Amino acid sequence: MAKILIIDDEAPIRSSLREILEYENYQVSEAEDGAEGVKLGSKFAFDVIFCDVKMPKFDGLEVLDLLKENEVTSPVVMISGHGTVDTAVEALKKGAYDFIQKPLDLNRVLLTVRHALDQGKLEKETKRLEQKIQTERSTAIVGESAEVRAIVELICTVAPSDARVLITGGNGTGKELVARQLHELSTRHDQPFVEVNCAAIPSELIESELFGHEKGAFTSAVKQRKGKFEQAQGGTLFLDEIGDMSPSAQAKVLRALQENRISRVGGEKEIEVDVRIVAATNKNLKEEISESRFREDLYHRLAVIPIHVPALNDRRDDIGLLAQHFLGIICEQHGKLLLDMTEDAAKMLQEANWTGNIRELRNVVERLVILTPKGGKIDGALVQRFGGLTIND
Repeated sequence: MAKILIIDDEAPIRSSLREILEYENYQVSEAEDGAEGVKLGSKFAFDVIFCDVKMPKFDGLEVLDLLKENEVTSPVVMISGHGTVDTAVEALKKGAYDFIQKPLDLNRVLLTVRHALDQGKLEKETKRLEQKIQTERSTAIVGESAEVRAIVELICTVAPSDARVLITGGNGTGKELVARQLHELSTRHDQPFVEVNCAAIPSELIESELFGHEKGAFTSAVKQRKGKFEQAQGGTLFLDEIGDMSPSAQAKVLRALQENRISRVGGEKEIEVDVRIVAATNKNLKEEISESRFREDLYHRLAVIPIHVPALNDRRDDIGLLAQHFLGIICEQHGKLLLDMTEDAAKMLQEANWTGNIRELRNVVERLVILTPKGGKIDGALVQRFGGLTIND
C-alpha cells in the first residue's frame, strides 16, 4: 500500500484529500504545518508528499529545501490557492514533482499520484536492473578450486539468514566480493548495500560517518547528515577493515548491534535501524583482542559465521579462470575485441608469486590489455616485458 503525506495548514483541504486518497486504498498521514511536515517526511518513507505553498513555520518552498537537505527522495507535489507562474517555476526548479492549483481537481490529484508512483517504480526497477547487471559482472566469485567451492557453498547456506558474518583474509583476496554475494543472495537484495572502509576514515570522523550527525554537532557540521547505518536501512552494512576501528566507535557499534538503535553525533533521539552487518578484516582479531586493541564482546557479536578467503597463491587452480574472467571485462571496458592469451603467457601467470592476490592479478591483466599492440595477442614476451611478475621456481 502506497504511503502519502499531506502537509497543509487548512484542515478541510487535508480532510478532502485524505477522503479521496483513502478511498483509493492509499495510506495517508497528515501534517498541519511545515515544521511537522519536514519532521514526518524525514523520519518515514513516503511514496508521495503533497505540500501547500503558504503555511506557518515553514512555507512550501522552505519545506522542499529542508526535505532535500535531509536527503528525502519522495516526489513532492505542491498545492496552492495563491500560486503564480513564478512560484510554480521556482518550486519545479527546487525539485518539486508537480504543481496543482486550488481548488483541487480530485481527478488531477489521483492522476498525479498514479504518475508519481509509476515513475518511482520505473526508477527503482531501472536502478535495480543496472545494479544487477553490474553486480553479476563485478561480484562473481570465479574459481573451481576446492577452497572456492567451499566458500560458495557456505555463502549459499548463510545468505538467506540475517546472521552476521565476519570475513577474514589478506588484502586483495576478494573479501568484498564475498560480502556482496551474501547481500545479493539474501532477502535484502533489493535494499541498499552500503560499504564503509573503517581504515580509510580518520578516527575522529568514523562515528559521524557511521551514525550521522546533527546540524551544529561540530564545527563543520553545517547541516544534518544521515550516517551509513541509516543509509543501509533494510539492507546490508559492510564494515570493511573493522580491525582498524577506534575503541569508542567499537563501543557504539556494539550498542547498535545489541539494541538495533543508534544516535547521531550531537543528537539525543534514538533511531531504530534494521540492517544486516557483514564485517571484514585482514588482521588476526584474536591477537588484537589479546593486545587490547579490539573488543572481545564485539568480536563475538560479529563472528556468528566466520568465512576465511584464502590467498591467491593457495588457490593456483583458479588463476587461469580469473585471468580469462578479467580479460573479458577489461577488453570490454577499453572497447577492444577479446584478446587471445597464449599458453606460455597463461603459464607465466599461473607460476607467478601473487603477493597482492586477486587485485594484483587484475591490475596485471589490465596492463597487458592496454599494452597489447593492435591486432596482437598477449604472449609470453609481453608478460615478461610488462607483467612485472616474480616467477616461482
